Amino acid sequence: MQLRPVGADALLLEVDTPLDWFAALDAEREAGRLSVVDIVPGARTVLLDGVPDPAALAARLRDWEIDSAPVPQEPPIVVDVHFDGVDLPFVAAHTGLTPDAVVDVLTGTDLTVAFCGFAPGFAYLSGLPWNVPRLQTPRTRVPAGSVALAAEFTGVYPTPSPGGWRIVGHSSAELFSVDREPPALLGPGRTVRFRAA
Repeated sequence: MQLRPVGADALLLEVDTPLDWFAALDAEREAGRLSVVDIVPGARTVLLDGVPDPAALAARLRDWEIDSAPVPQEPPIVVDVHFDGVDLPFVAAHTGLTPDAVVDVLTGTDLTVAFCGFAPGFAYLSGLPWNVPRLQTPRTRVPAGSVALAAEFTGVYPTPSPGGWRIVGHSSAELFSVDREPPALLGPGRTVRFRAA
């Protein structure tokens, strides 16, 4: 683990297993043993924001070991998907499968929200056995609800935006709403299952 200060009241942890660190640190916060405003996992980092004394916490974390006790699992979030994406044939050819077999893998795999970013409500889902190349030239507009793949991740676009991911389908799930608590449907560590609509 590498620790780096970020501004006056945050720490960035560079770690091999960000979700494990996120879960352990969140459990410490819930138990009242960690004073921090926000814990944000990334692809290879965990950001601790709103830390009253970053130097003291950094000293504590240098020798800290993650509690390996299992984190209680919440039920999976099921996302209905119409698998009609323009790039589904490409993904099938890239993986050596038929389009139907690609859909079988997508609907038969429990995905995990590795981290969130890019846009409010956008979750990077891990767990697929493939690494799919991005488009060489991103699209200028990807419709909201597009289910897409890039590298080792899957995601569902919460709003229309540019994007270079391979579109395999679309969903009508509301991924972000300011009227919901929490606003994002998919949060770090949650299990997600796609269901063919």
